[in-house]
Amino acid sequence: MASNTSKAVVSFIVGAAVGVAVGYFLNSDKKDELVDKLKYQAGRLKDKLRKKKEQYEDSLENELV
Repeated sequence: MASNTSKAVVSFIVGAAVGVAVGYFLNSDKKDELVDKLKYQAGRLKDKLRKKKEQYEDSLENELV
C-alpha cells in the first residue's frame, strides 16, 4: 500500500514540476525564440529521418534486385 502511495506522490510532484516549467517558458519573454528553435530543430530532424528512410529504401531495393 505504501508503495502505491509513494508512486502517486512522486507522480504528482513530477507533474507539478513539469507544469511549472511549461508555465514559466510560456510566460517568459523568450517564448517566441524558444518556439522558433524547437520548430527549426524539429524540421532538421524530420529532414534527417526522411533522408535515412530514402537511403534505407534504396539499399533495400538494391539488395532485392
